[in-house]
Amino acid sequence: QVQLVESGGGLVQPGGSLRLSCAASGSIFNIYVMGWYRQFPGKQRDLVARITSAGSTYYSESVKGRFTISKDNAKKTATLQMNSLTPEDTAVYYCYIEEGRHGMVPVDYWGKGTLVTVSS
Repeated sequence: QVQLVESGGGLVQPGGSLRLSCAASGSIFNIYVMGWYRQFPGKQRDLVARITSAGSTYYSESVKGRFTISKDNAKKTATLQMNSLTPEDTAVYYCYIEEGRHGMVPVDYWGKGTLVTVSS
């Protein structure tokens, strides 16, 4: 079994910064991708940022230039540094990984989510 634990959410004022962390543990073979989704109330979950095992990154247009994703392969952790936050970034943020054995289809695992509230 694989577990993902997020931390770092909370309340921040507009223009402020937060850092989200995700730690993966359990029966992990290979982590191919680590990333973050977010979900606004009543909406589907949308990809925010992802980083591959090789270090390639992707950002949604709405966060590009403001958010930075990084990882530590040895510690099986991922971090999302969020700067210049706006109220429109208020959402529940979910960590996810694509994990599996070589030659097999990766499996997605999700954290329980952490709430980020941007408000004055």
